[in-house]
Order: sequence, then structure tokens, then C-alpha cells
Amino acid sequence: MNVIDTALPDVLIFEPRVFGDERGYFFESFRQDVFQKHAGQVTFLQDNESFSRYGVLRGLHYQKPPYMQGKLVRVIQGTVLDVALDIRKDSLTFGHHVAEILSDQNKRMMWVPPGFAHGFAVLSESALFSYKCDNYYSSEYEAGVKWSDPQIGIDWLLPKDDIRVSEKDAKQPYFRDIEGIQLDIQE
Repeated sequence: MNVIDTALPDVLIFEPRVFGDERGYFFESFRQDVFQKHAGQVTFLQDNESFSRYGVLRGLHYQKPPYMQGKLVRVIQGTVLDVALDIRKDSLTFGHHVAEILSDQNKRMMWVPPGFAHGFAVLSESALFSYKCDNYYSSEYEAGVKWSDPQIGIDWLLPKDDIRVSEKDAKQPYFRDIEGIQLDIQE
């Protein structure tokens, strides 16, 4: 598996080696030893899957302590623009984001560690999106950042009129209005 650094420290792309022939293909979609070597000790507790049609934008979501989540995300079918926004209060890259194309063709996965808001936009006719989480979902601790915040300046690669968001995501606060996450990392 190839591990690719992104513009934001700690956000990683995992690119599997795909073995294919006229019958189809095979690849390892996850290996704990490889993941741990590059991302650190993580125990995944929950797997999620979503199906969305073209133009659907989900995010930017995060969970507050003590239910912060790291996510290893991938696309099983279709193509999405996947985005991680650094919301770690004391980070040198606080307020910066990284965007990567994930698809069933490139089979790449993105590690979005705790302390980042996450979102994706569907660029294909539809997309089946899957992700592993290192903490349980808690509606009481969920939060978000407005997807269209000009301070962040994300190019979602879609015409604005084609973007469809939930009522909840349309009402998320601007980046300047969130508190930011303080990580309690014990060394």
C-alpha cells in the first residue's frame, strides 16, 4: 500500500496496490499494521456507509470531545471530492483544508484524524461512500462548519446551482464562529 502525504500534516492518503486481470481485481482495503505505522495507534469502533446522488454535499461535520472521531474514508462506487478542514485550535494549519478526489477507479482512502471537520461532494451520477470511525457517533456532540464559508474557500468542483445540502448543513456556523478543538494529547 502506498501512503501519500497531503498538504496538511496528519491527513494521509492510502492508495492500495490493485491486482487485476480480465476476471476483475483484488486489493487489500485495510491493513492495521500499515495504517498504524503511518497514522499511529487507532482502534476503529464503527463502520458507516452512505449513498448519495450527483451534487449532494455532506459536511463539513465533526464531533466535539469526548466523542471526537477520526475517519478512514473511501468510495466504493462513484467519485467524490473529499475535504478535511483543520479545526485544531493550536495547529499551525488551523483553518486550512485539503481536498482529494476519491473514486472507485483510484481506490484511494483518506485518513481524517480527530480535530478535523470532514465533508464530501458527489461528482459522479451517484456514489457509495464508506468510512471507518475510531469513536462512536453522538448526536449530542455533533457540530459543523458552513460548507460555503468564503473564509475557507473550498472549490467543491460543482456548479453552485447543482449543490444540494441538508437543511442542517445549510444552517451550520461560519468558521469564525466555531470554538475550535483542543486536543488533549498525553505524551
